[in-house]
Amino acid sequence: MTTTTSPAAPATTAPAPWLPITAGAITLVMWASAFVVIRHVAHDVSPGALGAGRLLVAALVVAPLVLRRGWVRPNGREWALLALGGVGWFGVYNLALNAGERHVDAGTAAMIIQIGPVIVALLAVPLFGERLHAWLLAGMVVGFAGVAVIARGSSTDADASLLGVGLVLVAAAMYAVGVLTQKVLLRRLPSVQVVFVSFLTGSLICLPFSGDLPGIVADGGAELWWIVYLGVLPTAVAFTTWAYALTHTDAGALSLTTFLVPGIATLVAWLTIDEVPPSLTFLGGALAIVGVLMTRRRPRQG
Repeated sequence: MTTTTSPAAPATTAPAPWLPITAGAITLVMWASAFVVIRHVAHDVSPGALGAGRLLVAALVVAPLVLRRGWVRPNGREWALLALGGVGWFGVYNLALNAGERHVDAGTAAMIIQIGPVIVALLAVPLFGERLHAWLLAGMVVGFAGVAVIARGSSTDADASLLGVGLVLVAAAMYAVGVLTQKVLLRRLPSVQVVFVSFLTGSLICLPFSGDLPGIVADGGAELWWIVYLGVLPTAVAFTTWAYALTHTDAGALSLTTFLVPGIATLVAWLTIDEVPPSLTFLGGALAIVGVLMTRRRPRQG
């Protein structure tokens, strides 16, 4: 691996507008599928094994890209942010979400996670100087109202528990930490390097809680292949495309597009594991989409 002390010269031209949009769309679909897969195997694989296996597979997939791109040496502040994002978004997030989905269904988990983008959108204003314009505020209100409607329609006393909701709330907070740290890191470090270090850091956090992972690997059954799926598509591919989109898009506005994830996850769960959504889910999904579209609007220049 080649080590350099400074990054390559920045590109002088912006990418085609459709490239960040496509990267973000791929991320949303892959992340939505992850909620369903986690729910499917949650009672057969421990939260630590699911998280550690997923992140180790992702690191292996991304490693050749890091080798090809070359290593940019992080400074002290960047190492601290890498550690914070890796421990929070990839370590604690996976442990909390995997454990939480033992108690709440995939759609509900995806809905609760939407608190994270709201935190990101608000904090991006003082931290990154992003403008908190009227369309962004209105979109947040409408989008979060949609999430609330979906949560109301999807959760039942039998399926949801206070413990499960609390665990997924922890995951939502860690999501916000990860997005904010990545936005700073991607100003200088390559996106593949950021996610690679984060994958390895998160796997180290999960490994102490993954005593059943060696047995799963030795058995080579369906659980192993679901872990591989999670590592390749919703993690290695999705987080890389997300980092690329984040590099070329406002953190607050991009993060609010994840309001689409609950609707996608609910649909996939309905079709694959027979978690049938109630009618309110469709109303909430429509509101969420409207909210996302509103956040993409830009105010007129006075």
